[in-house]
Amino acid sequence: MAPFTGKVVLITGASDGIGAELALQLAQQGARLALAARRRDLLEALAARIRTEFPAADAAVWTVDVADEAACGGLIRDVVAHYGGLDVLVNNAGVSAHGYFEQVSDYHYYEHVMRVNYFGAMWCTREALPHLRARRGVMVAVSSLAGKVGVPGRTAYSASKFALAGFCEALRCELQGSGVDVCVVFPGVVATATRVNGFGPDGRPLGESRLREDDAMSAHECARQMVAAMAARKRELVMTAKGRLGLWLKLLAPALVDRMALKALKQAGR
Repeated sequence: MAPFTGKVVLITGASDGIGAELALQLAQQGARLALAARRRDLLEALAARIRTEFPAADAAVWTVDVADEAACGGLIRDVVAHYGGLDVLVNNAGVSAHGYFEQVSDYHYYEHVMRVNYFGAMWCTREALPHLRARRGVMVAVSSLAGKVGVPGRTAYSASKFALAGFCEALRCELQGSGVDVCVVFPGVVATATRVNGFGPDGRPLGESRLREDDAMSAHECARQMVAAMAARKRELVMTAKGRLGLWLKLLAPALVDRMALKALKQAGR
């Protein structure tokens, strides 16, 4: 049996990108999938594809906005009622934002980015923990290299991803001996629409990515690495060699890492 055969896995932000690809790869193993996101049409299409291509799997959908605390609690309760338990929670829902701090004209979206990227994961985890304890399960959080290294133009996004990583690190220590593992993944640039759909400095959708994406990782490869890390119950996964090198350089030559971060932008100062 594959590691996730018959396991109940809840994925937030499952409608497209990394979440959808992760669902497909877990469906190949015969997982019982709870797919959650705001776009019900995309979720239904994904669930239908899973049922057609992977008859050994199961997929049910929930429409939810993780920025809503009550909705997060309701989601976990509904999933557990539907499947009878929960083995894996994947906190994948997220929103992007790009804008140099002094160029931002509407700072209200900073709170929304934090609610989605950090509080949404925290609220879902709080409700899920008793069920994960019962099955000695895994909580997975999708952070970002921007949650390890501050990226220029991403003061809102980096702050939220640092917060998520710090929460998971502290929680992991608290859960020692409980049977529940915490796995945090730190992708680099992944070829999805998240940066295009994210907030710009004026609080409206940016409409473009302002990062260089020449060597962007595919969502398929990102999900493949995630599945392996989840199966191994790894503490952390930094996905790229460049990312791992950057973390070492941050300790040895932080100013050099700053310059590398600026070079990752299409145009510095935008």
